[in-house]
Amino acid sequence: MHFSSRVERLGGKGSTAWGIHFRGVEAQRRGEDVILLSVGDPDFDSAPNINAALKASLDAGDTHYGDIPGHPALRAAIAKYHTRLTGQEVEAGNVVVMAGAQSAMFAAAQVLLGPGDAVIVPSPRYVTYEALIGAAGASIVDVPLYPERGFHLDPADLEKAAAQPHVRGLMLTTPNNPTGAVMTREEVEAVADVAKRRDLWVLTDEVYASLAHERPHISPASLPGMAERAITVCSLSKSHAMTGFRIGWAVGPKDFVEQYCRLVLCMIYSCPPFIQAAAIEAIEGDQSAQKRMKEAYRARGRLVFERLGQSPHLSCHRPEGGMFVMVDVRRTGLSADAFANGLFEEERVTTLVGDAFGPEAGGHLRLSMTYDLPAMEEACNRILRFADRHAKRG
Repeated sequence: MHFSSRVERLGGKGSTAWGIHFRGVEAQRRGEDVILLSVGDPDFDSAPNINAALKASLDAGDTHYGDIPGHPALRAAIAKYHTRLTGQEVEAGNVVVMAGAQSAMFAAAQVLLGPGDAVIVPSPRYVTYEALIGAAGASIVDVPLYPERGFHLDPADLEKAAAQPHVRGLMLTTPNNPTGAVMTREEVEAVADVAKRRDLWVLTDEVYASLAHERPHISPASLPGMAERAITVCSLSKSHAMTGFRIGWAVGPKDFVEQYCRLVLCMIYSCPPFIQAAAIEAIEGDQSAQKRMKEAYRARGRLVFERLGQSPHLSCHRPEGGMFVMVDVRRTGLSADAFANGLFEEERVTTLVGDAFGPEAGGHLRLSMTYDLPAMEEACNRILRFADRHAKRG
């Protein structure tokens, strides 16, 4: 049997990065004392008021097809939420609801890119970007984010990338996954300048925007002259601990929305109305739980940064937003892959190897801050023990 070549483009190094996580999950299910720092699934539960809204919608019989671009009330709520988060004034007509940010990014790439096109993507980057761009028949032009710069963008590297042939747009993530870096105003302004001068789209993954805790979040869409070329993807998965709800959205100009809805019609037709009811409550209801989550991630990031920074064998990058920390293990003399596998085998802690996110993250591990402070402290102790045990002296 023969399959489409499009499916082959969905593979790559990033798609195999989860192997150690799956091993950890299996060990945990066997009752072993495993700390899973390999996936960005919040340890918090969705707030009671959100769950109550979902149940009320189900009880009211909201189990039929919904509006293809999303319920008008949810689209209006998202528009207001987006304006609060980014400063860009939009209305419901600029919003399309999707089944999570992942599918929203995939669909946006299909709408914006085609065979032979190229898109600028900073590296390190989230592991699925290569696949979703490849599925559109496009290719990636890398812009390196070096650890020596705290994984922040060098505008000179951006200019070089933009000069490459067939470039149609840029794809960004801020706060970044995996690095935890939040783009500075200077970086975002450099992106906007290049996009306007060269007539490029800017597609930004901002699922961690409300979790920027050490530096303010600045969205490219909020800058002057960017509204007609900026597409912003977001969701409630991380900010409201609603990963299982699968609810996200894309915000963009209305001509983009028109084309985007054609794809939504063919992909999911609509999101479940009861999920959308929960999303409205998440956005418009009590936000105290979300504020506590943000403060928790800030505290956890500072703990990991300070504890692992004490080791002579490790170097830790201070997270500025989101729920991840990047740890440089090169001074141990071990590769990131050897460190990650050994750490799991000996100390039962799972992490993701940085190499899967791009060569600039080589020799690094990505740690998820998805446990409370005592558990994160214990994870740090295990990592420090392993580093001390295996570091090559002299």
